Amino acid sequence: MAKIIIDKAGKIIKDSVIFKDISISCEEGKIYGLVGRNGAGKTMLMKSICGLTSLTSGSIIIDNKRIGIDVEIPESIGVIIEVPGFIPYFSGFENLRYLANLTKKADSNRIREVLKIVNLDPDSKKHVSKYSLGMRQRLGIAQAIMDNPDILLLDEPMNGLDNDGVEEVKKLLKSFKQQGKTIILASHHMEDIDELCDEVFKMDKGEIVK
Repeated sequence: MAKIIIDKAGKIIKDSVIFKDISISCEEGKIYGLVGRNGAGKTMLMKSICGLTSLTSGSIIIDNKRIGIDVEIPESIGVIIEVPGFIPYFSGFENLRYLANLTKKADSNRIREVLKIVNLDPDSKKHVSKYSLGMRQRLGIAQAIMDNPDILLLDEPMNGLDNDGVEEVKKLLKSFKQQGKTIILASHHMEDIDELCDEVFKMDKGEIVK
């Protein structure tokens, strides 16, 4: 059964076509790859799926609800798009607690759990401004999975990670797939895409190509 249905979706900004006529569907318990050069439209498509920007044409339906019509933002979705943004003078734990207070879905125990899952110390007082790129990326993944979402949209989640970190994230994504989650993964690393994905969509100049 399709979890996400994208039907003839298009996005135009100031007469520039970002993407057009995108029609794909994604099922539960599968990982989908989204590949293409910078500027191909991948990031804007992912922003449209999670309701951060509206379509010019077509539709995106998640759990039988049309994004922007029936709901503004999907009810159960975790997202990493571009560089994760955090409050620099908060610790990792404090950042996630601040976000959890907004969604009311994760308690302190869950925050500690997801920080440990991504190999960050929940008791560390280090400010995020002092984090390495890899640590920020781990915190971004922790944020994305904190509310135990049904859908994960991950734009270059391996950026800044060392080899061990990449393998840890791969293992994590495979476990999420086994739990029945729907995952869309954008990456420039084809070896990661080949290893993880059940189906791959290639974007070029705003279109899905074979």
